[in-house]
Parts: sequence; structure tokens; C-alpha cells
Amino acid sequence: MQACDKINEMISASAINARLDELAIEIDAEFAGQNVIIICVLRGAMMFMSDMVRRLNFSMEIDFLQLKSYYSTSSSGEIELIKDVGDIAGKHVLVFEDIVDTGHTLQFILQHLAAKNPARLKTCALLNNPARRQIADVAPDYIGFVIPNKFVVGYGLDYNEKYRNLSYIATINGGK
Repeated sequence: MQACDKINEMISASAINARLDELAIEIDAEFAGQNVIIICVLRGAMMFMSDMVRRLNFSMEIDFLQLKSYYSTSSSGEIELIKDVGDIAGKHVLVFEDIVDTGHTLQFILQHLAAKNPARLKTCALLNNPARRQIADVAPDYIGFVIPNKFVVGYGLDYNEKYRNLSYIATINGGK
């Protein structure tokens, strides 16, 4: 933590754990008996995905997709593909994303993965910030929490690669 950063807890670790338990029940019901390719969008969703897969009760494989769209505290609007996934053609796919706000990144992910012809493509976001949505018809299938329009860190989300290790979701510097 930088000396000038003020951290304000928004969602506690216990609230996150309770919601993940609920999400796992919902997701298990949809994917029961299936072999699913779990795709983690690096780096922000790594903690969320790893905690979720330990709660899920179906056969799975795990892959990673790495994108870059944020610079400092705002979305650049441009998406850069850094690491792509393997073959998902004809497979059931569940993507774990840290946060959906403008919708540009999720739209890119959905279009990119749909072009690979999966049998089914679903998304799960820890956080949803609909107040910042610029792509109206893009939303995750499963949502952990709906949050107000504030920049958040913790539980995998970062500010210039810092604060990922917090066990809770927080705003920094008064929530700006």
C-alpha cells in the first residue's frame, strides 16, 4: 500500500465467501454432468476463479485468457489480446471475469470466444458496474455483486498492480 492511499472496505471477505457459495449452487445446477472449460481472464479474476472452482462439482479443465484494457483507473476502450485460450470448439465454456463495467472487454471476450465455436458460452463476473455500461446488450450470465460507480481494488483487482492481495473489495482514496 502506498502511504497516500486510503483504503475503504466495500465488500467484506465473509460477504464474498457467502456469495461465492450461492453462485456455485447456481452454476452447478446449469453445468451438472458436463465437462466444462473454465476460462480465467487474467489477472484480475484469478482469485475469484480459483475460489470458485474449488466450490464447483463438475468435471472441468482450466485455461487462461489475458487481455489489457485498463490504464491507471480508467478503461482505455481498446482491448489487447496478450494470451489466448486453446481449442474450445464444441465444448461447454464458462468464463470468469473480475468486473464488467463499460462492457467493451466482455463484448470482446464473447466475440473472440464465440468465433472458436464452443457448444455453450457463459460468463461469470465477480462485480458488475452497470452505471458505466457503454455496450447496452452485454452483461454477465452470473454476477457476484452489483456495485456503484466507484473504482475498486482487492480480491484480485488492482490499481497499477497493487492491492490484488486484499481479501475484500475496497475503494481507494475515498472511492474516486
